[in-house]
Amino acid sequence: MYGQISTLAFVGIDARAVEVQVRITPGAPAFAIVGLPDKAVAESRERVRNALHAVGLGLPFKHITVNLAPADLPKEGSHFDLAIALAMMSAMEAIAPDAIAGYAAIGELALDGSIRSVPGALPAAIGANAIDKGLICPAACGPEAAWAGEHVSILAAPHLLSLVNHFKGLQTLARPKPNIARSDGIQPDLADIRGQETAKRVLEIAAAGGHNLLFIGPPGSGKTMLASRLPSILPPLAPEEILEVSMVHSLAGELMGGKLAIERPFRSPHHSASMAALVGGGTRPKPGEVSLAHHGVLFLDELPEFQPNVLDALRQPLEAGETVIARANHRIAYPSRIQLVAAMNPCKCGGSTSGVTCKRGARCADDYQGRISGPFLDRIDLQIEVPAVSAADLVLPAAREGSAEVRARVAAARQLQRDRYARLGAHGVRTNAACSGQLLEQTAMPDEAGQALLRQAAEALALSARGFHRTLRVARTLADLDAVERVGRIHIAEALGYRAETLRQSRAA
Repeated sequence: MYGQISTLAFVGIDARAVEVQVRITPGAPAFAIVGLPDKAVAESRERVRNALHAVGLGLPFKHITVNLAPADLPKEGSHFDLAIALAMMSAMEAIAPDAIAGYAAIGELALDGSIRSVPGALPAAIGANAIDKGLICPAACGPEAAWAGEHVSILAAPHLLSLVNHFKGLQTLARPKPNIARSDGIQPDLADIRGQETAKRVLEIAAAGGHNLLFIGPPGSGKTMLASRLPSILPPLAPEEILEVSMVHSLAGELMGGKLAIERPFRSPHHSASMAALVGGGTRPKPGEVSLAHHGVLFLDELPEFQPNVLDALRQPLEAGETVIARANHRIAYPSRIQLVAAMNPCKCGGSTSGVTCKRGARCADDYQGRISGPFLDRIDLQIEVPAVSAADLVLPAAREGSAEVRARVAAARQLQRDRYARLGAHGVRTNAACSGQLLEQTAMPDEAGQALLRQAAEALALSARGFHRTLRVARTLADLDAVERVGRIHIAEALGYRAETLRQSRAA
């Protein structure tokens, strides 16, 4: 007796096709699973046995072999349960082989035969469609899987018995409908912040071009408040971005009720986060915070309190837009196109940057800021000192301009960028921050006065090649906010004012 059905194994956000083959032969009673299964897959023997018993099917007193092909691809997770059970039922002639031939199946089985939700339903549906098959999944994952498209056949079943009845024509499982998670709360507004006009300006520039940003200032100056209001001025996710973000969150099991999020992610991990938590990986590799913030914001508060090796692990994702986790037998890549926003005190004891001397002297600030490596800082486009807020600022009336007005300017600037890079055939480039060096030469080279200033600054500030290009990117964003085609001297001057080299020289003076 023989039965088989397709399922999927996850490698990064890709779903690889796997064939579940079941052979029942005479011989000593045994139930073996082969094909590089991990512990969760190996334990599916008992879950499948009890689930089949719950629907009135007992395993034959024979030798049962389950092969997960290809045999050299590691199989991890409990989502293979349902496919093994269906292939077993096909081999036992409880289900017609033709009924399940056009489907791939994922799902974890409970001992009573119910089908429990599993991570990765959306990438599984897309992967099943790539091999011209529909998807059988848990009922809780149906709204998520339905986003793969109306042309993809989705069977979302709450119980193993409901699947049997569906295939026998005794009941019909309706196609699930896609669902969207909408925010019920009110987003923080920029109008809540008193004073800090320069910091608000820099926040707008960062949002318009997707640039990385660092706030340096004493405790209570509003650094965290400013960062938390960045999502309120960012444009909504584009349809293709929604799909990319949701696939990562699906693999991490963070899509509640199968609802896709349409708002940009905002992740704020604690400074005690490990490298695996921030970048991804672990015994069973999972996306880290940097990947969960894909197309959104990763906020690192108290930046020097993070372990230096953890911060330096972010250098490659910040530059390449993806996180690569290498293992001895396979390589996993997660998308990580993020906007990094960080905040830090000027020194360990939180001394002010506005004239108040640190109690422990200049060495305190040097030691504290020295925990952050130069190459990491070089990847941050905008760095600004946030002064302490005075009592006079707090009694000022509310700002006339809030997040809605700033968001309109940001959206207009981003539309200019999308149109520009679309004309140049740079597919996938949506912001100036993601622009390559070659594109910068076509789109961001300033006029003669701007080039002269840039040459002088590059020598005086000892700009690295990366720092040079990032200055150009910021200048290009400033020109977009002004809705001008050519980058001018004024844009170069303002962009240079936000470089770390300029801050260091001003402190030294």
